[in-house]
Amino acid sequence: MKNPLKKNVLFFRSHQNILWDIVVCGALLLVVSGIGSLFYRLHLDGATIILLYLLGVMVVSILTTARLTGVLFSIASVLIYNYLFTIPRFTFHAYGRDHLATFMIMLAASVLAGSLAVRLKNNAKAFRQDAYSAKVLFNTSQQLSKAKGPDQAYSCMARQLQDLFGCGVIVYPIQDDQIQETITAGTISQKMLEKEQMHEVQKVLKKGGYAGIVAGRQASYAPVHLEKEVLAVVGLEKVLENIDEFEENIFLSILGECAMTLENQRVIKERQEARIEAENERLRADLLRMISHDLRTPLTSIYGNATNLLHQEEQMDPAVKNQVYQDIYDDSRWLIELVENLLAITRLDQKQVDLHRSQDVVEDVIEEALKHVEGHTQGHKIVFERKDDFSLAYMDSRLIMQVVVNLINNAIKYTPSGSTITIQTESKDSVAYVTIMDDGPGIPDEQKERVFEMFYTGTGKLTDTKRSLGLGLALCKSVIEAHHGELILEDNQPHGAKFTFSLPQSKEEAENENLGHRR
Repeated sequence: MKNPLKKNVLFFRSHQNILWDIVVCGALLLVVSGIGSLFYRLHLDGATIILLYLLGVMVVSILTTARLTGVLFSIASVLIYNYLFTIPRFTFHAYGRDHLATFMIMLAASVLAGSLAVRLKNNAKAFRQDAYSAKVLFNTSQQLSKAKGPDQAYSCMARQLQDLFGCGVIVYPIQDDQIQETITAGTISQKMLEKEQMHEVQKVLKKGGYAGIVAGRQASYAPVHLEKEVLAVVGLEKVLENIDEFEENIFLSILGECAMTLENQRVIKERQEARIEAENERLRADLLRMISHDLRTPLTSIYGNATNLLHQEEQMDPAVKNQVYQDIYDDSRWLIELVENLLAITRLDQKQVDLHRSQDVVEDVIEEALKHVEGHTQGHKIVFERKDDFSLAYMDSRLIMQVVVNLINNAIKYTPSGSTITIQTESKDSVAYVTIMDDGPGIPDEQKERVFEMFYTGTGKLTDTKRSLGLGLALCKSVIEAHHGELILEDNQPHGAKFTFSLPQSKEEAENENLGHRR
């Protein structure tokens, strides 16, 4: 059944073109003949007037749409030249064979000139179309390259198609042979979601075919596919004008660009998942390896000391016995601290920690942290300096206290006995800053980028002398970032390491999520 709307559109466009060609031909014949009459009165050579009509043929061939127009203009030019400029004038009679030869050559030259002009026009049109096609596809490719996922890619494609055809566009994403939530651009009627249209979408999905875009039809559908896999079905609602082969090629090219983008996104996602899986496997292997090594030493020490107490307590010197008790206490305390760090950093990484934040005094939290490390400073001097009377911060005090304890313990562990550890607090621009620095040997530049990694101990190898799974600084960074703050490492002057973290002073500042370091 023929579509009457399509027939009317084509009829109107074809008659509009014919009318334009007639107007251009008539106008140019009048102009050229008028100029020719002027040349005739100025007694210019007849060849000049013939060249004028040849020029008119070329202009007509360029300005009109049909090839036949140039031929008709050529015939009309010969007849008018004969009528106006050959003797006897104002008749179609011509004396002598010379005139007949002139007319034949003039007609042949006119047709040839018109053909050359048409070819030049078509070449120029093809060049413009190629340039336009390249521009559209380049813009599409640029926008698709910024898409973060399939939905954004489909939205970008739909907007480009809407701009190209000026109609509503609907995209039916396909996953596991099922139609997902649709994505639209422009105005889409409810009919596009009715059973009849969904049946058309299913036909395209199953067959993967493309029947072309038909003007006036309720919807025209095409698949976005990679080889035999249909990724989506695109519907154009009521395209009013019949599109040509050039526009259809652009349409199919845009679908192809979208398919390539989706494939690239899929490949990138698979690589990322593979890389994450490999990293997780490496972390699990490192964790098991380090736990088996690092836990064995304190557990063996506890077991050995407990065995000695069990069987030789009465024979032990009191000083030795107290040292054994102290060793058991230290090893047990270290194991508890390790397990707490492991559980805390696991919960933070999995977003399972509910921060119980309130506006508290930073100095009070640090004082509490100092009580936890009191008696375990191993000969280090700890100095607490307050640049302000007090500093407020919107924080989970329990977790921030653990951060301070971990940073102090880290400084104790990696600096020689007798070193000074300084803690400073200050407030600036609605942000509270806490700095913990030491005057030890410092941290080499090549290690600075890795100190916040899990399981990194700074030695690059396992040792029996240092108990550390490299979790302390990783935990500190996770806690501070969960508070929307930042933890940075710098060199202390003249030597040593300096850790500074920032905390928001209010709930509003915490919602900013990008405190950074403003000092």
